Parts: sequence; structure tokens; C-alpha cells
Amino acid sequence: MPPADASSTPNAVSADDALVARLRAAGCVFAEDEAALLVGASADPERVEELVARRVAGEPLEALLGWAEFAGLRLDVEPGAFVPRHRTEALAAEAARRARLASADHGRPAVVVDLCCGVGAIGAVVAETAGPVVLLAADLDPAAVRAARRNLEPRGGRVFEGDLYEALPQEFAGRVDVLAANAPYVPSEEIAFMPPEARDHEARIALDGGTDGLDVHRRVAASAAHWLAPGGSLVIETSERQAETAAALIRRGGLDAVVVEDDDVTLVIGSRPSV
Repeated sequence: MPPADASSTPNAVSADDALVARLRAAGCVFAEDEAALLVGASADPERVEELVARRVAGEPLEALLGWAEFAGLRLDVEPGAFVPRHRTEALAAEAARRARLASADHGRPAVVVDLCCGVGAIGAVVAETAGPVVLLAADLDPAAVRAARRNLEPRGGRVFEGDLYEALPQEFAGRVDVLAANAPYVPSEEIAFMPPEARDHEARIALDGGTDGLDVHRRVAASAAHWLAPGGSLVIETSERQAETAAALIRRGGLDAVVVEDDDVTLVIGSRPSV
């Protein structure tokens, strides 16, 4: 995924051609930007060389920097945690839009859940653009949870460690206005074809969606109606080829479902009937 624009980074400086060449030879598509970000990460040349060597070896840029840019926000990341992809900004924007509508309809802050939250990217966007909201987030990966707490608690969110709905306080069952789930949807046999920075350095549970990529979506869809308020929405990200199957799973769970295509992003949206 493209790194943040180096020009927006206060400490970014120009990187020499040799450094750019090393990164480009390692397969870094945005070598110039990455070089500037790495050089700007430390005033110590030895530390910069260490970071560059680790990047050339395949470690994610964001984990080396300690942050990722997402929808204009700088979010903390941890080594091993899933790095938010820019394509998921569409999911975050849709969740925020629905949260604003729910707040307006109810005359109170919407209840929003960021499920499989990773470092809390979706929740952070919702908190920044649809607030005030009651924001809950959950993930099974301890590294992701640590980062999500740093990203969401200052924004008023609560982050829980655990397996999907089991992590959430039961008091919110039937009260959730927007349930956003960026669950893993890569089929197991396709993990081997992912870029090495993901395949080798991110938690497997954040990538592997099972045989057809929809194992976690099945579990999310099966219990969503229990957690959603009347008129509430489930918003998930998937691939174009998986979308109709995902929509069928959501309908089987008792919700209406539609597939929404946004450029190269596919969202499936489930809605609990209002009455």
C-alpha cells in the first residue's frame, strides 16, 4: 500500500539516490517516498541504516515507522499487527456516514462497533468524522489491541481483546447502530501469494479467511442481528468474487443485504429491519 506523502511528514528530508535505488531494487514501488520517511524517522545515521536494512529485508514500512496514514489520520501500529489498507477507507467512510444518520434519527450518539478492529482505523475515522458516538472495538490479536487502545481511547472509544462478539459487553446487544467488520477474507491457499510484508510480518489471524475466505464473515453474519438495533447496519469489506456469497450469508442471518461497488472496493451492507 502507498506510504504517507513524505512532504506531509515534519521530519522528512531528501534521501540520496543510493538509498532510493536500494529500496527500489527490493521491490518498493514508492521508493522515493519511503526513503524520505525512513531518513526522517531518526537523526541517527546508524538507526536509519538499521531501518533501511529491515525494510529491504521485507518488514512493513509502517511497523518500522511506528505509524500508518489512514484517511488523513496518523495511527499507531505495532510490529505484527495488521496494517490498515487504504482501500478500507471506503468502509470507514460508509460506517461514519451511517453513524451520522443514526445519530440524527435518534437524537443521541450512535452506537458503533469496530469488529476485527486491527489498530482501530475504522473506529478512529468514525470518531473523528461522525462524533460524538459510543464507540466499541474488538480484536483477537494482542498487538493490534495495544495499538487500537492508543488510537481509540483518546478519541473516547473502548477497546476489548477477544473473539468477535464474545469480547463485547452484553449490555450493547440489540443496541448497535453501525457494526463495521473488516474481517479477514483471503482464502487460506492464497496467503502464499500475498506481499511478503503482509504474509511474513502480519498476524495470520488477520489475513486468513479459511478455505473460501469467508469463515469469519459467516460468524459475523450469523450473530449480527442479535447485536444490531432496529434499523442498524452491518458493513463489511470483501472481494467482488465473494460478494454475493457474503450477501447470502448476511440474509441467512436475518438481515437485508446489498452489494456496493466503490472503484476497486467491494462492500456488503446488511440492514436490520426497523420494525
